Amino acid sequence: MNQPVARTRIQRKNIRLISDAALSVFSTYGFRGATVDQIAKEANLSKPNLLYYFPTKEAIHRHLLSTLMDTWLDPLRDMDPDGEPLEEILTYLRRKLQMSRDHPRESRLFANEIVQGAPHILDLLATDLKALVDDKAATLTRWMDEGRINRTDPHHLIFSIWSLTQHYADFEVQVGAVLGPEKPDPYPEAEAYLTTLFTRMLTPDA
Repeated sequence: MNQPVARTRIQRKNIRLISDAALSVFSTYGFRGATVDQIAKEANLSKPNLLYYFPTKEAIHRHLLSTLMDTWLDPLRDMDPDGEPLEEILTYLRRKLQMSRDHPRESRLFANEIVQGAPHILDLLATDLKALVDDKAATLTRWMDEGRINRTDPHHLIFSIWSLTQHYADFEVQVGAVLGPEKPDPYPEAEAYLTTLFTRMLTPDA
């Protein structure tokens, strides 16, 4: 069985350069609007050099999305079925909000892919993502059955956390325009608001 060839330090560096440049270009122009020439220019590499590592624009895009999917799902994977339910949900919420704050380009890249019908990662959405969400939905349902959190639709609870946290990255310009320069950092207030919202919704009546 052939072993994968280890990449040199320069090769690893160039792949990081290409990935970061592609992230910037794709998150700005979307897949259709981006070109290999733009990515090469952003990475400060020649086009032939870039194509040595990734033969097509599709290959670069797929590489980014696959990496992003794995990183994006880590907080949901870490939701502990044996933990305290409300705290596990709020921890997931806060981690998703922190990811929007720290990685807005990645969030916009993923959003652009979904808006286009997920042509490059639909198989991952229908397999890996679905399996993980179904598993966590079962945990949420168990907590509801035990009376530890209020009953609600578990899938839509997860969807609402996605939308309410990623909004601050995907619509960063809109958020900034509405809040104005006197509130340059919306995240502390967003965390406080969302924590209160989900705490009130999920805490069972005494």
